[in-house]
Parts: sequence; C-alpha cells; structure tokens
Amino acid sequence: MNIILYAVPFFFLLIFLELLLEKIKGTDYYRVNDAINSLTAGVLSRMTGIVKQLFPLSIYVMIYEQLAFFNLAQSWWVWLIAFVLYDFCYYWNHRLGHEMNLLWASHVVHHSSEEYNLTTALRQSGSSFFSFVFYIPMALMGFDPVVLITVGSLNLIYQYWVHTRHIPKLGWYEWFFVTPSNHRVHHAQNQIYIDRNYGGVFILWDRLFGSFQEELEDEKPIYGIRKALKSWNPLWANVHVYAQLCKDCWHAKRWQDKLLIWFKRTGWRPADVEQNYPLGRVDLTKFRKFDIPLTLTNKCYSLLQYSLISFVGLLLMINIAVFSVPEQLAVVFFVLFGSVSAGMVLENNPLAIYSEWTKCGLILLTLVFYSFPHWIELVLGISILINATMLSLKKSDIINISEPMFEAGVSYTNLHK
Repeated sequence: MNIILYAVPFFFLLIFLELLLEKIKGTDYYRVNDAINSLTAGVLSRMTGIVKQLFPLSIYVMIYEQLAFFNLAQSWWVWLIAFVLYDFCYYWNHRLGHEMNLLWASHVVHHSSEEYNLTTALRQSGSSFFSFVFYIPMALMGFDPVVLITVGSLNLIYQYWVHTRHIPKLGWYEWFFVTPSNHRVHHAQNQIYIDRNYGGVFILWDRLFGSFQEELEDEKPIYGIRKALKSWNPLWANVHVYAQLCKDCWHAKRWQDKLLIWFKRTGWRPADVEQNYPLGRVDLTKFRKFDIPLTLTNKCYSLLQYSLISFVGLLLMINIAVFSVPEQLAVVFFVLFGSVSAGMVLENNPLAIYSEWTKCGLILLTLVFYSFPHWIELVLGISILINATMLSLKKSDIINISEPMFEAGVSYTNLHK
C-alpha cells in the first residue's frame, strides 16, 4: 500500500488550513508563483519516482534475499528498530546531500524556494538516484523491503508538518524530535544556520554529531539558496546544478579535477575553473526575493493548470496497473511538458502562449487517435475546455508582457563553502 499516496488529501487539507491561518493572522508566507512551483516540482518528483524507484528497490531486494545476515520476523520491536534506524540512515543521506556536489545537485530542489510553508515540503527532487545506497545496511541486517518502504513513508509524512512558520518552539519536544523551529533553521541560508539540523524525525542525531543549531530570536531565517534560482521552471530547478557541474567539468584542465568535482564538498571548484569562470558571491544584507508580477487572470490560469497536471498525475499513480509502459511514459511526458509550460506562464515568458496552445493540440490529437479509459478522456476534455476558454482571452491577460523578465540565474551551491 502506498501510504504517501493516501496522505496526499491530508497534505492539501493542511495547506488549506494554513492559508486560512494566513488570512486570519495577516501573514505573507505564501506567493502564488512560488507555491505553484513547489507543488509542480512535487508532482514531477512523484512522476519520475514511478520509474526511478524500480532499480534501487530491486537492488535492495536482491541484497536482502541473498546477503542478509539475519532473518528478522515482522514483530513490533523490529518495526520500531527499523523506524529509528531508517531515520539514522536518513540523517547521513541528508547530511551528505548537503556536503557532496553530486548529491547536492539532486537535493537542492527542496531548498530552492524562498518561502517556507507547507507547499515547500512538497518541493521534492526528481533526480535522487543515489539515496538508496544509504539504506543498504538495513538490507544486510535483514529488514524486509516492505518494512523499509513503510517506515520510509512514515518518515517522509512526519517531515511534512514541520514546514511551517505558524508553529513556535515546542519546549521539551525540541530536544528529541524535529520540529518546525529547528527545521526552519535547516532551510535558512543565514551563515549561522546553513547546513544544520539534518534529522528527519529525530533531532538527536544532530545533537550527537555536532550539526544542531537552535533557532535564534534575533536572527530571522532567510530562506532559499545562495544565488537564487530565479526561475519558476520546475525542470530547470531539477537540473541547474547538474548543468553547472557539467560546465565546470568541461572547463577543468586536469582529468582528476573532472572526476573529483562530482564528489568533493559542496562548492568546491578546480582552481583553474574558479579563476577563469568565477561565480559571484551573495550579500544577504541585500537579499531580495525573486518575483515576477502576475495578473489575476495569470494567477487563476496557473492554478487551474496546476490542478489539471496534478490530477492527471494522481490518476496515473492510483491506476498505474491500468496503463501499459508506453502509456505511463506518455502521461509522464504530458505532466512534464505541462509543468514546464506552466512555469513559462508564471515567468511571463512570451513563448508560454504558444506552448499552451501546443499542449492543447497534443491533447486533442491524443483524444482523436488514441483510446484512453473514459475517465482519462474526461479529464483531458476538461483540459481542452479550460485552455481554450482562457487562451481565447487577450494574450496580454495571460502573459503580462509589460513586465520585464527576470534573468534566470544559475545556482548550484552554498557559495560560502
């Protein structure tokens, strides 16, 4: 049973409640463009997860069946130990995800938002191919793959609620468990906060291994990554660090540097690359959130498109057995294309209007020449109606071309390191 899939409605219910609290308290912790970008990245993560999890899980199963030292029965104490041990492995997975270039390239997606709210929790990576390595010890110890998947899902679900600014410090609970306060520290880019508090459920690992930092009253967290992403494109959010690493690898003269750059500590660059292709450093005293003004029509259209994209993705995950592999890939491609196009709308990109019409054309061709289950056809038909209605409005209502485009920046590291 996919626990995370069944938790999704509760995730959105909590987002709705947080939005109500935002209205009541008059806070400004949400922006439409940032929230949609976070949610779209989450959908992409779930889509790529359909494919990328098969290989790592197969390796875990093979090691469990062939090399396990023990044969552990699924008693309550085994589940409890597995839950704690998983979080210990997660701590090192998470910590190395901040301390190694290759792993940071994947994990950076989760930190690229400059807001901190419950949608940030859903901004997950679509390229975390190496995380399974940290859980291989559990296979060797004899923890059943079902146990691993279940405790891993529970661990991820726990982490959702700590992504909020509305909950203050929680007294004694702060000493043992990850809380909104100590996880706000983890998402901050302030010098005193950066690279701290890696635990998923238990903060004890951070206290034990020297990576704990308390949230300070006189140091307000500044969220995001050094040198902001400056883009609402969820695909670019997933690949921009890899792109920079590839550039540095290409420019490096020494072959050992071309290899080392992937495994060195985050921010390390070969001396010749640093000299010939310097990256500017960030002055947080002049920090300004990346933002592009949106018209009301733009906001409504973007929300409707995200709802469509996420609904199609959810239908695929719930009914994946109904689809053949080519059909699964076709739906994943639709979600990917729609997500990138939605990002272009949020950026006021003049090409967005054409990519949206292209999406309409692709959907129409699919309905004409291919027979999907009726409920899929209904969703795609609704998409055509929404797109056609909204796109029939003036182009300037969807794309606010009077506003200048922000230049998409390239950020792949916390540059202080």
